[in-house]
Amino acid sequence: MQDYLVFSAEVAAARASGKPVVALESTIISHGMPYPQNVQTAREVEQIIRDHGAVPATIAIIDGKIRIGLSDDELEQFGNTPGVLKVSRRDLPYVLTSGKLGATTVAATMICAALAGIEVFVTGGIGGVHRGAETSFDISADLQELAQTSVAVVCAGAKSILDLPLTLEYLETHGVPVISVGQDAFPAFYTRDSGLKADFRLDSAAEQAAFIRAKWQLGLRGGVVVSNPVPEAEAMPKAEIDAITQQALSEAAQQGISGKAVTPFLLARIKELTGGRSLATNIALVKHNAVVGSQLAVALHKG
Repeated sequence: MQDYLVFSAEVAAARASGKPVVALESTIISHGMPYPQNVQTAREVEQIIRDHGAVPATIAIIDGKIRIGLSDDELEQFGNTPGVLKVSRRDLPYVLTSGKLGATTVAATMICAALAGIEVFVTGGIGGVHRGAETSFDISADLQELAQTSVAVVCAGAKSILDLPLTLEYLETHGVPVISVGQDAFPAFYTRDSGLKADFRLDSAAEQAAFIRAKWQLGLRGGVVVSNPVPEAEAMPKAEIDAITQQALSEAAQQGISGKAVTPFLLARIKELTGGRSLATNIALVKHNAVVGSQLAVALHKG
């Protein structure tokens, strides 16, 4: 396995000295935001993690290797290179053996983080059960990964473009606990309240770490969703984002957009329809997740 893993100097030093490390995905850079905001946000998120006592490890596939931690130039490469492959569980062997440039999704980042011994992963939002999945069977690989890979995923819930009730049902069926931070409600990415409840409310990093450690010590394999709502000042009104999401979904269906192309299309269209406000919300929630994820990694390290 070590033949495939390459650690950046910063992450290698953290491992040697026993400092907590926080994983970050690369798809959010190459597919989740436009340039140059994607690279700027990646740099700022990494610095937030450093400022809160942990070490960032942005994960990506370069030249047949799983890179655990990227240089500043590599962050720029992922943010400004067209055609970077979006890598989930099924794609890892192909991208590694073909030598192509690959950006890791939530699922692939979880796998790589676990291989590298990293327990906490910060992202924007998890994937889920897509609307209409009763006929399309379109369910994100993120959910199955959460069921089997023992990494805590700090996110702003799941995007409202998904079927959120079915997403939570799927997680419950597979024994994945959903924690909410600072509120009882499960957040819906752009908005703080999806109208659904999380399984458990744990506000402090110490409480979250104790819960997660107990789960894994009991032999209960699999991830934990730590859902952290977007800060109130940057949240979008639920009615507005729901209406815009519905419009974007209708346009995607009319244009025959499906599979991996759906989420990037919807995010770009929602950004257009909100006059760029959704991008500002996206950036704010990722930064907020970096704070909570860093605090959790430090608390787990102490425990």
